[in-house]
Amino acid sequence: MLALALIGLAGGLITGISPCILPVLPVILLSGGAQSARGDATGTDPGSRSPSWWRPYLVIAGLVVSFSLVTLAGSLLLGLLGLPQDVLRWAGLVVLVLIGVGLIVPRFEELLERPFAWIPRKSVGTDRGGFGLGFALGAVYVPCAGPVLAAITVAGSTGRIGVETVVLTISFAIGAAAPLLFFALAGRGMAERLASFRRHQRGIRIAGGVVMIALAVGLAFNLPQVLQRLVPDYTADLQRQLAQSEEVTEALDLGGLVTDENRELSKCTNGAAELESCGRAPSIRGIRQWFNTADGAPVDLDELRGRVVLVDFWAYSCINCQRSIPHVVAWDEAYRDAGLTVIGIHSPEYAFEKEPRNVAAGIESFGIDYPVALDDSLSTWTNYRNRYWPAHYLIDANGTVRHVAFGEGHYDRTERLIRELLVDADPDVALPGPTDLADETPTAGSTTPETYLGTTKQVNFAGVEPYRRATTSFEPPTDQPGDSFALDGDWQLGTQSITPAAGSAEASVHLRYHAREVRMVLGGDGTVVVSDGGRDRRIEVAGVPRSYLLRESDAPSTSSLTVEVPAGVDAYSFTFG
Repeated sequence: MLALALIGLAGGLITGISPCILPVLPVILLSGGAQSARGDATGTDPGSRSPSWWRPYLVIAGLVVSFSLVTLAGSLLLGLLGLPQDVLRWAGLVVLVLIGVGLIVPRFEELLERPFAWIPRKSVGTDRGGFGLGFALGAVYVPCAGPVLAAITVAGSTGRIGVETVVLTISFAIGAAAPLLFFALAGRGMAERLASFRRHQRGIRIAGGVVMIALAVGLAFNLPQVLQRLVPDYTADLQRQLAQSEEVTEALDLGGLVTDENRELSKCTNGAAELESCGRAPSIRGIRQWFNTADGAPVDLDELRGRVVLVDFWAYSCINCQRSIPHVVAWDEAYRDAGLTVIGIHSPEYAFEKEPRNVAAGIESFGIDYPVALDDSLSTWTNYRNRYWPAHYLIDANGTVRHVAFGEGHYDRTERLIRELLVDADPDVALPGPTDLADETPTAGSTTPETYLGTTKQVNFAGVEPYRRATTSFEPPTDQPGDSFALDGDWQLGTQSITPAAGSAEASVHLRYHAREVRMVLGGDGTVVVSDGGRDRRIEVAGVPRSYLLRESDAPSTSSLTVEVPAGVDAYSFTFG
């Protein structure tokens, strides 16, 4: 628990010194700090109240409480009430405007502070607006993403909130708020040392109110993105080191993923050659919709006792899953009558993969007849502590997990263990011959890794511009490295996909790769032109996002190609085979 708290604190501190805090600093300096400065007896505005020495601490306390509650329970609460997920943010912006007006008009502030009248006057003095200000800031403050925040978000969105998750969240919030407290206290110290500040307490209040209203308006129109685009993220390396730490990864599992239900999965070795015993299979939960079952009825693992079960986590646009699914389909066809039940857990990697009609189209295109669950909230994914597309969990007739395999490959080994469990369940079973399907898994390192184009997941962008949503104009580098992509022209960058800017005459993606096969996940409507070695090829894109073949050869090669993308087409990723 202590290690988890320290990791949360470290992650929060890194976030607290990142460019994400810059937009809120003026509010913290003026309203959180300088407003609590003590004026001299002759300089204090007679119409104003005596400032509270506790105000900076109340602001930060309100921010920590609000951020923790919104992050852990906000999504679940809004879902239960049927409200939009951004309603808390807008409510926080409205409160900021009201508090800003209250700082300018003292009588209005007194009305706003009445809900917090339960706070003892001895502890907080007579200026009680600090906690409310911090509470509003916590609702609108969006920290830079990192591994700790990701673990908290998954736990909150899936409802898996335990003591560990609460400790992680609170320690992260304290870490992120600590630098803000430093700035608030610095603002107060500066105001107390400078005579001009001491003589103009009323002016500080008005300035704080104006800055607070400006912050709310700026957040409403996403203006802080412009500031963050101008300031490089100087904490990126620290976040990366934190994410890649093995100790942190294990601790974050404890923070939101490891439960009594799935704890024994740790006994399984990825791709083990022999059967292992890894505890009772976690339940399938949080499913939005079932496919290939009678009237969409759910499948309960407890009702499958006596049968061997293969749980397959996949997503229909994932290239690794596309190469794996034919093996799973073949096993289902070969061994269903012998006692095997295959259950597909479709866990979306992209937002468009949450749409049931898209999933249904993917199921049909792959010839899948076994039950498939749409796990769009990643509830079952989290319940299995899964992190991979694809992932196979083999369960024996007694409901015990006996084998796990992450990623592609080792299909012959998995099939051999399926056959072994089927014989264990029924020694008299008549098994057909092995499916003997060719394994087309690329050798590790033999192809360019999957290349995402959305801003939240790209890792091999070769351009010189910052790859952020606020960046719109790109030029390709003169010397592009291998295994990378670069943009040319005017683009709109989204978190999961990119699309040419409206009115853009030419927008293209330059790709350098090493592979036998190149595919691109595209959606929308339009004609994409692929230039490959002096040859142009036109591809018609229509309908929901799916994978389109750009290039195929008999053997892997190192080469480059350019994809001209028209307005109206969304590009998600490149995949390689």
